[in-house]
Amino acid sequence: GFKTLAEGQKVEFTVTQGQKGPQAENIVPL
Repeated sequence: GFKTLAEGQKVEFTVTQGQKGPQAENIVPL
């Protein structure tokens, strides 16, 4: 599901190719 991030929150994530195009996975707030 979606996680709420503060506006301007820096995150680290991996981009993978999904069926609908690029998608972010493994999103980690820094």
